[in-house]
Amino acid sequence: MSLLRAFIAIEIPFEIKQAISRQTASLRQSSGRAVRWVSVENIHLTLKFLGQVSSANLELLAQSVRAECAHSTPFSIAVEGLGCFPNARRPRVLWIGLSAPPALIHLQHQIETSANRLGYPPDEKPFSPHLTIGRVREQASTAELQTLRLLLEQTHLPSLGTFSVNEICFYRSDLKPDGPVYTRISTARLGENP
Repeated sequence: MSLLRAFIAIEIPFEIKQAISRQTASLRQSSGRAVRWVSVENIHLTLKFLGQVSSANLELLAQSVRAECAHSTPFSIAVEGLGCFPNARRPRVLWIGLSAPPALIHLQHQIETSANRLGYPPDEKPFSPHLTIGRVREQASTAELQTLRLLLEQTHLPSLGTFSVNEICFYRSDLKPDGPVYTRISTARLGENP
C-alpha cells in the first residue's frame, strides 16, 4: 500500500501572494539567515495536516469533505497583519494574519471531525487561521533573534486584500532538498453537491 504525505488547505490567489511578497521583501532581506522563508508559491491556509495517508483513505476523506462542503456557502477572508508563534520573545513561526468569518471556523471543524472519524487525530492546538511565511531556524543566534524581533516590531503591513473562498483543496507534499513541492490532488467546491 503506497502512502503519500498530504494536507487539506485553501489556495491563496496569485494577487494576494504577490502582495505578500512585495510587502515582506525588506523583512526577508534584512533578517539574514535567521529565517527559512516559505516560497511565495507555497503559501496556503492549512485546514488539516494529515501526514502519511493511503490513497484509499484519502479518497474516503475527500468524499466526506465534499459532502461537508456541499452544505457550506462561499465566504471571504481579509488578509492583514503580521505576527509570530508562540510570541515575539521566542519567535518560531512568522505569519500573515487573516480576518476570517465564523463560516471558516465551522468548515475547519467539520473537516477535523471527518478526518477524526477515519482515524486522524484532531490537532492539539486550536485552529488559528494564518498564512505561514517563514520558520525561524533552530540554530539562529541570540543576536539574530534580537534583530528579527526589532524587524517584526518595525514592520507594519497594510491590508493585503480580500479573497473569496469557493473550494477546499487536497494537496500532496513531496519533501525535496530545496523545499517541499505541493501538488493539488483534488478539490471540494463549497455549496455544490458532490
